[in-house]
Amino acid sequence: MNRIEDRLNKLKSDNKKAFITYITAGLPNIEKTKELIKAQEAAGIDVIELGVPFSDPIADGPVIQQASYEAICGGVNINTIFDAVEELRSEGVKVPIVFMLYYNTINHYGLKEFTDRCISAGVDGLLIPDLPYEEQGDMKHVLDGKENAPILMQLVSPVSEERIDMIAKDAKGFIYCVSSMGVTGQAAAFHKKVREYLEHVKRVAKVPVMMGFGIRTADDVAPLKDTIDGAIVGSYFINLLRENNFDANVAAEYVSTFKKELNS
Repeated sequence: MNRIEDRLNKLKSDNKKAFITYITAGLPNIEKTKELIKAQEAAGIDVIELGVPFSDPIADGPVIQQASYEAICGGVNINTIFDAVEELRSEGVKVPIVFMLYYNTINHYGLKEFTDRCISAGVDGLLIPDLPYEEQGDMKHVLDGKENAPILMQLVSPVSEERIDMIAKDAKGFIYCVSSMGVTGQAAAFHKKVREYLEHVKRVAKVPVMMGFGIRTADDVAPLKDTIDGAIVGSYFINLLRENNFDANVAAEYVSTFKKELNS
Protein backbone atom coordinates (compact mmCIF):
# COMPACT_ATOMS: atom_id res chain seq x y z
CA MET A 1 0.00 0.00 0.00
CA ASN A 2 1.15 3.54 -0.79
CA ARG A 3 2.60 5.40 2.22
CA ILE A 4 -0.04 8.13 1.92
CA GLU A 5 -2.92 5.67 2.00
CA ASP A 6 -1.32 3.74 4.83
CA ARG A 7 -0.90 6.85 6.98
CA LEU A 8 -4.38 8.21 6.30
CA ASN A 9 -6.03 4.83 6.96
CA LYS A 10 -4.25 4.68 10.31
CA LEU A 11 -5.46 8.17 11.22
CA LYS A 12 -9.02 7.24 10.27
CA SER A 13 -8.92 4.13 12.45
CA ASP A 14 -7.62 6.28 15.32
CA ASN A 15 -10.29 8.93 14.65
CA LYS A 16 -7.65 11.62 14.13
CA LYS A 17 -7.17 14.44 11.66
CA ALA A 18 -4.16 14.70 9.36
CA PHE A 19 -1.70 17.57 9.40
CA ILE A 20 0.19 18.32 6.20
CA THR A 21 2.83 20.97 5.60
CA TYR A 22 4.28 22.44 2.44
CA ILE A 23 7.93 23.44 2.09
CA THR A 24 9.81 24.53 -1.01
CA ALA A 25 12.64 22.16 -1.88
CA GLY A 26 15.98 23.97 -1.80
CA LEU A 27 14.94 26.78 0.55
CA PRO A 28 17.33 27.89 1.90
CA ASN A 29 19.34 24.95 0.48
CA ILE A 30 18.81 21.27 -0.17
CA GLU A 31 20.62 20.06 2.98
CA LYS A 32 18.42 22.26 5.16
CA THR A 33 15.37 20.94 3.33
CA LYS A 34 16.36 17.40 4.30
CA GLU A 35 16.91 18.50 7.90
CA LEU A 36 13.47 20.12 8.02
CA ILE A 37 11.82 16.98 6.66
CA LYS A 38 13.50 14.82 9.29
CA ALA A 39 12.52 17.22 12.08
CA GLN A 40 8.89 17.23 10.97
CA GLU A 41 8.78 13.46 10.76
CA ALA A 42 10.10 13.24 14.30
CA ALA A 43 7.41 15.72 15.41
CA GLY A 44 4.63 13.59 13.94
CA ILE A 45 3.78 15.22 10.62
CA ASP A 46 1.47 13.03 8.57
CA VAL A 47 2.38 14.05 5.02
CA ILE A 48 4.88 16.54 3.59
CA GLU A 49 4.21 18.43 0.39
CA LEU A 50 7.56 19.15 -1.19
CA GLY A 51 7.29 22.03 -3.61
CA VAL A 52 9.35 21.71 -6.77
CA PRO A 53 10.50 25.26 -7.64
CA PHE A 54 9.17 26.64 -10.90
CA SER A 55 9.66 29.99 -12.61
CA ASP A 56 5.94 30.66 -13.05
CA PRO A 57 4.03 29.08 -10.14
CA ILE A 58 0.59 30.33 -11.13
CA ALA A 59 -1.31 28.85 -8.17
CA ASP A 60 1.02 30.40 -5.61
CA GLY A 61 1.11 33.77 -3.91
CA PRO A 62 4.15 35.97 -3.22
CA VAL A 63 5.56 33.86 -0.36
CA ILE A 64 5.94 30.66 -2.39
CA GLN A 65 6.82 32.59 -5.55
CA GLN A 66 9.75 34.14 -3.70
CA ALA A 67 10.71 30.78 -2.19
CA SER A 68 10.77 29.21 -5.66
CA TYR A 69 12.84 32.07 -7.04
CA GLU A 70 15.45 31.79 -4.28
CA ALA A 71 15.66 28.00 -4.60
CA ILE A 72 16.15 28.21 -8.37
CA CYS A 73 18.80 30.90 -7.92
CA GLY A 74 20.51 28.56 -5.47
CA GLY A 75 20.84 25.93 -8.17
CA VAL A 76 18.10 23.52 -7.15
CA ASN A 77 16.41 21.54 -9.92
CA ILE A 78 14.25 18.45 -10.24
CA ASN A 79 17.25 16.09 -10.25
CA THR A 80 18.63 17.71 -7.10
CA ILE A 81 15.28 17.12 -5.43
CA PHE A 82 15.01 13.52 -6.60
CA ASP A 83 18.49 12.87 -5.20
CA ALA A 84 17.53 14.44 -1.86
CA VAL A 85 14.40 12.29 -1.52
CA GLU A 86 16.37 9.19 -2.42
CA GLU A 87 18.96 10.04 0.23
CA LEU A 88 16.23 10.58 2.82
CA ARG A 89 14.72 7.19 2.06
CA SER A 90 18.12 5.52 2.30
CA GLU A 91 18.53 7.15 5.72
CA GLY A 92 15.28 5.64 6.97
CA VAL A 93 12.83 8.51 6.48
CA LYS A 94 9.37 7.02 6.00
CA VAL A 95 7.07 10.06 6.05
CA PRO A 96 4.84 10.25 2.94
CA ILE A 97 6.23 12.82 0.49
CA VAL A 98 4.08 14.48 -2.16
CA PHE A 99 5.58 16.54 -4.96
CA MET A 100 3.64 19.77 -5.54
CA LEU A 101 4.76 20.85 -8.98
CA TYR A 102 3.74 22.25 -12.34
CA TYR A 103 3.17 20.12 -15.40
CA ASN A 104 5.86 21.79 -17.50
CA THR A 105 8.50 20.22 -15.24
CA ILE A 106 7.08 16.73 -15.80
CA ASN A 107 6.49 17.19 -19.52
CA HIS A 108 10.02 18.47 -20.09
CA TYR A 109 11.49 15.58 -18.10
CA GLY A 110 9.37 13.03 -19.95
CA LEU A 111 6.33 11.38 -18.38
CA LYS A 112 7.76 7.86 -18.30
CA GLU A 113 11.20 9.02 -17.17
CA PHE A 114 9.67 11.23 -14.49
CA THR A 115 7.50 8.41 -13.19
CA ASP A 116 10.42 5.98 -13.11
CA ARG A 117 12.49 8.48 -11.15
CA CYS A 118 9.66 9.05 -8.67
CA ILE A 119 9.48 5.31 -8.05
CA SER A 120 13.23 4.87 -7.57
CA ALA A 121 13.50 7.93 -5.31
CA GLY A 122 10.48 7.13 -3.14
CA VAL A 123 7.97 9.86 -4.04
CA ASP A 124 4.47 8.90 -2.87
CA GLY A 125 2.17 11.41 -4.53
CA LEU A 126 1.79 14.21 -7.07
CA LEU A 127 -0.24 17.40 -6.90
CA ILE A 128 -0.21 19.28 -10.21
CA PRO A 129 -2.31 22.46 -9.89
CA ASP A 130 -2.12 23.41 -13.57
CA LEU A 131 -3.17 20.00 -14.93
CA PRO A 132 -7.00 19.95 -15.09
CA TYR A 133 -8.84 16.70 -14.53
CA GLU A 134 -9.93 16.60 -18.16
CA GLU A 135 -6.30 16.70 -19.35
CA GLN A 136 -4.82 14.09 -17.02
CA GLY A 137 -5.18 11.13 -19.38
CA ASP A 138 -1.53 10.85 -20.45
CA MET A 139 -0.26 11.24 -16.90
CA LYS A 140 -2.71 8.67 -15.53
CA HIS A 141 -1.86 6.22 -18.29
CA VAL A 142 1.84 6.28 -17.39
CA LEU A 143 1.25 6.10 -13.64
CA ASP A 144 -1.34 3.31 -13.85
CA GLY A 145 1.08 1.12 -15.72
CA LYS A 146 3.81 1.27 -13.08
CA GLU A 147 4.09 -0.67 -9.84
CA ASN A 148 4.71 1.59 -6.81
CA ALA A 149 4.04 4.70 -8.91
CA PRO A 150 3.09 7.87 -7.00
CA ILE A 151 -0.59 8.68 -6.60
CA LEU A 152 -1.95 11.49 -8.77
CA MET A 153 -4.16 13.46 -6.41
CA GLN A 154 -6.91 15.91 -7.20
CA LEU A 155 -7.53 19.53 -6.31
CA VAL A 156 -10.95 21.16 -6.20
CA SER A 157 -11.98 24.75 -5.48
CA PRO A 158 -15.14 26.62 -4.48
CA VAL A 159 -15.92 27.16 -8.16
CA SER A 160 -15.66 23.45 -9.00
CA GLU A 161 -19.31 22.88 -8.04
CA GLU A 162 -20.39 21.27 -11.31
CA ARG A 163 -17.19 19.22 -11.56
CA ILE A 164 -16.79 17.98 -7.98
CA ASP A 165 -18.63 14.70 -8.50
CA MET A 166 -16.59 13.93 -11.61
CA ILE A 167 -13.26 14.81 -9.98
CA ALA A 168 -14.00 12.95 -6.75
CA LYS A 169 -15.29 9.71 -8.25
CA ASP A 170 -11.89 8.09 -8.80
CA ALA A 171 -9.70 10.28 -6.59
CA LYS A 172 -6.80 8.60 -4.81
CA GLY A 173 -4.80 9.47 -1.70
CA PHE A 174 -6.67 12.58 -0.63
CA ILE A 175 -8.55 15.45 -2.23
CA TYR A 176 -6.97 18.88 -1.78
CA CYS A 177 -9.77 21.38 -1.19
CA VAL A 178 -8.73 24.94 -1.94
CA SER A 179 -10.49 26.99 0.72
CA SER A 180 -10.63 30.33 -1.06
CA MET A 181 -10.43 32.04 -4.41
CA GLY A 182 -7.05 33.25 -5.62
CA VAL A 183 -3.57 32.02 -4.74
CA THR A 184 -1.79 30.54 -1.73
CA GLY A 185 -0.95 32.64 1.29
CA GLN A 186 -4.20 34.52 1.89
CA ALA A 187 -4.75 34.77 5.64
CA ALA A 188 -7.76 32.63 6.55
CA ALA A 189 -10.00 34.49 4.09
CA PHE A 190 -12.10 31.45 3.37
CA HIS A 191 -14.76 31.41 0.69
CA LYS A 192 -18.15 32.60 1.96
CA LYS A 193 -19.72 29.21 1.14
CA VAL A 194 -16.75 27.15 2.31
CA ARG A 195 -18.80 24.84 4.55
CA GLU A 196 -21.37 24.07 1.86
CA TYR A 197 -18.58 23.40 -0.61
CA LEU A 198 -16.59 21.16 1.75
CA GLU A 199 -19.71 19.20 2.70
CA HIS A 200 -20.35 18.51 -0.98
CA VAL A 201 -16.81 17.20 -1.47
CA LYS A 202 -17.01 15.11 1.71
CA ARG A 203 -20.33 13.63 0.65
CA VAL A 204 -19.06 12.29 -2.67
CA ALA A 205 -15.39 11.62 -1.91
CA LYS A 206 -14.15 8.09 -1.27
CA VAL A 207 -10.83 9.38 0.08
CA PRO A 208 -9.95 11.84 2.88
CA VAL A 209 -10.72 15.53 2.32
CA MET A 210 -7.95 18.01 3.15
CA MET A 211 -8.34 21.77 3.35
CA GLY A 212 -5.58 24.17 2.32
CA PHE A 213 -4.85 27.82 1.41
CA GLY A 214 -4.81 30.58 4.05
CA ILE A 215 -4.44 28.37 7.14
CA ARG A 216 -2.08 29.45 9.93
CA THR A 217 -3.20 27.74 13.13
CA ALA A 218 -5.50 24.91 14.15
CA ASP A 219 -8.00 27.52 15.33
CA ASP A 220 -8.49 28.63 11.73
CA VAL A 221 -10.05 25.28 10.82
CA ALA A 222 -11.69 24.49 14.17
CA PRO A 223 -15.21 25.45 12.94
CA LEU A 224 -14.84 23.00 10.03
CA LYS A 225 -13.26 20.03 11.82
CA ASP A 226 -16.48 18.06 11.59
CA THR A 227 -16.30 18.24 7.79
CA ILE A 228 -12.62 17.89 6.86
CA ASP A 229 -10.14 15.08 7.47
CA GLY A 230 -7.11 17.32 7.80
CA ALA A 231 -5.44 20.65 7.16
CA ILE A 232 -2.57 21.84 4.96
CA VAL A 233 -0.29 24.77 5.79
CA GLY A 234 2.20 26.25 3.33
CA SER A 235 2.87 29.98 3.08
CA TYR A 236 2.53 30.62 6.80
CA PHE A 237 4.92 27.78 7.57
CA ILE A 238 7.50 29.11 5.11
CA ASN A 239 7.26 32.59 6.67
CA LEU A 240 7.65 31.09 10.14
CA LEU A 241 10.75 29.20 9.07
CA ARG A 242 12.23 32.25 7.36
CA GLU A 243 11.68 34.41 10.45
CA ASN A 244 13.54 31.81 12.52
CA ASN A 245 16.45 31.18 10.16
CA PHE A 246 14.94 27.83 9.11
CA ASP A 247 15.48 26.36 12.55
CA ALA A 248 14.46 22.69 12.51
CA ASN A 249 13.43 22.90 16.17
CA VAL A 250 10.94 25.65 15.33
CA ALA A 251 9.54 23.50 12.54
CA ALA A 252 9.15 20.55 14.89
CA GLU A 253 7.47 22.65 17.58
CA TYR A 254 4.99 24.12 15.12
CA VAL A 255 4.09 20.69 13.75
CA SER A 256 3.72 19.17 17.19
CA THR A 257 1.56 22.03 18.49
CA PHE A 258 -0.68 22.25 15.42
CA LYS A 259 -1.28 18.51 15.33
CA LYS A 260 -2.09 18.39 19.05
CA GLU A 261 -4.53 21.29 18.78
CA LEU A 262 -6.09 19.92 15.59
CA ASN A 263 -6.93 16.70 17.41
CA SER A 264 -7.93 18.16 20.76
